[in-house]
Amino acid sequence: MNSRLIQQSTQLNVTPLKSAERDTSAVPAYQRRFHVMAKPGGSKCNIDCQYCFYLHKEELLEQPKEVSMDDATLEAFIKSYIESQDGDEIVFSWQGGEPTLLGIDYYRKVVELQRKYQPEGVRIANDLQTNGILLNDEWCEFLAQHNFLVGLSIDGPQELHDMYRVTRSGKPTFHLVMEAVERLKKYKVTFNALAVINRHNVKHPLEVYRFLTQELGATYVQFTPCVESKDFQTTAPQFWNESMIPTQGSEEAKPGHLMSVVTDWSVDADDWGGFLIQVFDEWVNNDLGRVLVNLFETAVAQLMGKPSQLCVTSEFCGKGLAIEHDGSVYSCDHYVYPEYSLGNVNQRPLNEMAISVRQHGFGMAKRDSLPAQCKQCSYLKLCWGECPKNRLLKTSDGEHGLNFLCSGISAFFKHAMPVLTGITVLLNNDKNSL
Repeated sequence: MNSRLIQQSTQLNVTPLKSAERDTSAVPAYQRRFHVMAKPGGSKCNIDCQYCFYLHKEELLEQPKEVSMDDATLEAFIKSYIESQDGDEIVFSWQGGEPTLLGIDYYRKVVELQRKYQPEGVRIANDLQTNGILLNDEWCEFLAQHNFLVGLSIDGPQELHDMYRVTRSGKPTFHLVMEAVERLKKYKVTFNALAVINRHNVKHPLEVYRFLTQELGATYVQFTPCVESKDFQTTAPQFWNESMIPTQGSEEAKPGHLMSVVTDWSVDADDWGGFLIQVFDEWVNNDLGRVLVNLFETAVAQLMGKPSQLCVTSEFCGKGLAIEHDGSVYSCDHYVYPEYSLGNVNQRPLNEMAISVRQHGFGMAKRDSLPAQCKQCSYLKLCWGECPKNRLLKTSDGEHGLNFLCSGISAFFKHAMPVLTGITVLLNNDKNSL
């Protein structure tokens, strides 16, 4: 490794585990910690991203055109969520659709209710995922005042962003998002960049990464690969027609084919691997310790024996629920289908749903349903089959449950593993020298 890597690796935002933290007897046998993604405005949105997996929920869940979580349901959610947690910090995540469509006064109400039920000694934090279009001065002043962390959806420079992220009338949105960025900076609102990597921008990895980190100035970047089964609007994950599931490496396992298992805008698996490799090399050589990239940082943490920082690379899932505007709770944000409904917060406490037998089974299935190819893979404990909703392929042996992105993920880890391992060695040596 070069000297620049050695110098920067010690600044990575990962702390080695203390010996007591590795000892399972040093922690409670059971601690109620789970996360709920709130969708108070349902699928309502002011733009029409072609790749959006959520807009179709308006019809699937029979949502009225104008929806919002009513006062009683909002209070029931906030109260139950706070009472269901044992930690010293509780994080509320507000998403959609576009959550800012509910207006600032709605979130003033949120803050008031959080204060009403906030236990002594517990910190409450909020994050808001937004396309940024409605973020005027008043919004940014509110977000700064109440320390909201903003996740800004932006897919790269103008040409790449405007490929799919357009208004309802088909007009570009890039300039509107950049105006929001200037306001966020003006009011010193902390924000992260979230880029959906699709079939188009995946072919421009360095342009996307450099734009987000240099022109936008983001120091935390989330890359989300766009993978949607062709029948995602009507069919829940794991309820697919098994006779239509293609084998890894076949033409039907790629976007663009007439009989492809995924939508045309889904990212190609091999392209995803190439994207990660090029961005990783850029990050290691120029930004390690300065910019945090979700997929790279969690890989370092996992190699150091710490749990994954992301649900998609965790051994189990089930700790990230979603709540809709009417109080209905689902197993996961990507599983908001009737088949994965857990109940309603107006009738049942969140903690009961989170630890229910049904949700436990859902979470354990992430590991237990892996095909033999995954169980024998050298990178199993860094990947764990990625997100189950992407397990759209058969292995060459005909076993179901292989992730659509498998070839790209494997290529990335094969390339990055020597450097990732070196970073963990340096971090552990740095710890031991203290």
